[in-house]
Amino acid sequence: MYKDKKVVVVMPAYNAALTLEKTYREVPRDLVDEVILCDDASADRTSMLAKQLGVDHVIVHPSNLGYGGNQKSLYNKALGVGADIIIMVHPDYQYTPKLIPTMCNIIGEELYPVVLGSRILGKGALRGGMPVYKYVANRFLTSVQNILVNYHLSEYHTGYRAFSREVLESIDFNANDNDFVFDNEMLSQIIYHGFDIAEVTCPTKYFHEASSINFARSSKYGLGVLRVSLLHRLAKWGWVKPAIYRKP
Repeated sequence: MYKDKKVVVVMPAYNAALTLEKTYREVPRDLVDEVILCDDASADRTSMLAKQLGVDHVIVHPSNLGYGGNQKSLYNKALGVGADIIIMVHPDYQYTPKLIPTMCNIIGEELYPVVLGSRILGKGALRGGMPVYKYVANRFLTSVQNILVNYHLSEYHTGYRAFSREVLESIDFNANDNDFVFDNEMLSQIIYHGFDIAEVTCPTKYFHEASSINFARSSKYGLGVLRVSLLHRLAKWGWVKPAIYRKP
């Protein structure tokens, strides 16, 4: 609990057996009330290991739904168990759970309803091993997004995120895509509905076991990001009414 607010960590997992334990051991269980892991039809022992480690809720998809589909299951479950602060931590150990107390503090003190762990603030991204082409694409896409959505973030592409319950209940995240562009649709919804976003500097690690997407899927993701940002601008102008901006 954080000042009577229930804190829940959600973990979108896919073939995370090699890194799950190291990630889970860093979750501050004196602060975090419950941990939910969703195994998106992994081919390894991810779900079995999660149960052995004592993860409170383990969801297993019988078939792979995609990164966005994984998050939908997690957020719906978190709301269902009464979470007030929801923090997404990838179990591939690319982001350290040691920032959870800071993110809880920002939301719990009602400073901001959304917190992102940014790899770009400071010099953590390249130092942590982010491929140069991903860094360049990140900077380009973020610059375009800041213009189109009329907001300013250091990056829109981090997977380390925390939300208040109010935010998740105010956006229709279930209407979003099941693939990686889900993350950007969610941020677009949050900004569209007027919620403020905080960022904290987050060190990141790129290594063989950490999950990543290849160049082809990265390119598809980049095009999807541009599409979402353009739709956001057109919706703000009143020219289109995409379903993702409707209230749930």
